[in-house]
Amino acid sequence: MYSVLHDPVFATCLRLFRNHPLAVRRHYAEHRYGSMVLMNRGDGTDRFSVLIMERDDLFVIRPWDRRDWARVVIRPGEQVSGDVRRLIESSAPVPYDGALLGWVAGRQVRAVVVVRARLPEPWDDASAVPEIAVLPRAGSKPDEWPPLTAKPLEDGRLWEYVGRGQLADLSPLVARRAGRVFLVPAADGRTGRPAGPRVVVTERVEAGDFSLPAAVYADHWTLREGVLPLSASQLLALPGVTDLAGNRYPGGATGPGWSGAAGATGAV
Repeated sequence: MYSVLHDPVFATCLRLFRNHPLAVRRHYAEHRYGSMVLMNRGDGTDRFSVLIMERDDLFVIRPWDRRDWARVVIRPGEQVSGDVRRLIESSAPVPYDGALLGWVAGRQVRAVVVVRARLPEPWDDASAVPEIAVLPRAGSKPDEWPPLTAKPLEDGRLWEYVGRGQLADLSPLVARRAGRVFLVPAADGRTGRPAGPRVVVTERVEAGDFSLPAAVYADHWTLREGVLPLSASQLLALPGVTDLAGNRYPGGATGPGWSGAAGATGAV
């Protein structure tokens, strides 16, 4: 009897989906099992691809920019090229678009992590590649910030932190009640540097193992320069603010975009 265990490429695809649920975007409306974005840094440059699980016995991989190369079908028992095998085996998943994570230390969230990995439509500019922003709590010091603050995608240990519980999924916690946690879109900063997305927590949110303190969580570049972000009330008065209790990931088609708008993600 054939076993997928004897098919290293197909087995790797299965393992990626089983071991990284925080990377999987579900496709219920499209009758697909889901997809995930993969990042590869084999040549020192971030390159992205999309791995799609169509069925239990069928995966498809395609480039982030559909014009780069043709999509490849992966079935158990069928050979793929060495380039495709190396790409899949050497890539790391990116958390799903709209993911909201928290860096937990001392049973408190010290920084909030937001993810933009919206799949481009065929007619979109594919230069907008996935990004992760680490937003430390305003008023905290750099030695309290996560080690992946400056370059989270390049850190290489993101999934180790998730496995240890140092990076926790905040979405189920935030979704319990509206009006407590808000995403403020990126904007022009007061020092001339663009301000990244910010998160405002208006009241302390408790979980079983940790808590999310009420605070402003801001772009670490702004905090490094010693410039205090706008107050919570000032930030919440800005256009495009999104209540993150409306984030229905995983399993839905909406989530907080980098610009603050909650909209449907692109088809794969």
